[in-house]
Amino acid sequence: MLKAKPPRPKKCKHCKTQFQPARNFVSWCSVECAVEIAKAKQAKQKAQEATKERTETRERKEKLKTYGDHVADAEKAVRDFRRNEELAKGSGCISCGKDQAEIIAAQGWKVGGAFDAGHWMGKGARPELRLEPSNIWLQCKSCNGGSAKYARKGESVKEAFEAGVIARLGEEAAMALKHDHRPRHYTVEQLKEITSHYRARLRELKKSHE
Repeated sequence: MLKAKPPRPKKCKHCKTQFQPARNFVSWCSVECAVEIAKAKQAKQKAQEATKERTETRERKEKLKTYGDHVADAEKAVRDFRRNEELAKGSGCISCGKDQAEIIAAQGWKVGGAFDAGHWMGKGARPELRLEPSNIWLQCKSCNGGSAKYARKGESVKEAFEAGVIARLGEEAAMALKHDHRPRHYTVEQLKEITSHYRARLRELKKSHE
């Protein structure tokens, strides 16, 4: 009868030390390493279970979302992108005209930071322009809150905002946007696509400025 060959030497799965296993399935060189391997396996399993649970929770929440929730998601994605895009360009507040350094010095203590992404044509009166990127601009917190104190001298915040948009887009393009009353009727799938698109653009923007 042929004698079975002894297992080949191998590296310990934990400490990587070369050792001679007693059996082919053994991947540890000592009891201590066996315990560490078991702990690592358990931790990996827990992490996988947690990931699965988060995914399932996210999917459940997604199914419960209303049309309004999808609109809010899309708006947030567009606003987050526009705020970061304007910050990356070095733009100041479109209403008061102050630069980023001056705004941060005066308002950096505010919850959520010193900057917002504000709508020129308010989404209440002009919901059709709610998701239009060219209707959304960088504003300091005070101007976005309507504080006349921070508007350009002799102008209301609204008037200063319009002047800022005209300066950036040109009068023809700004007025075309202002008088654009075409209805936008988005489906849920279209809103999801908008959300996904602007989240991806934000990731790319942040990556390019790392």
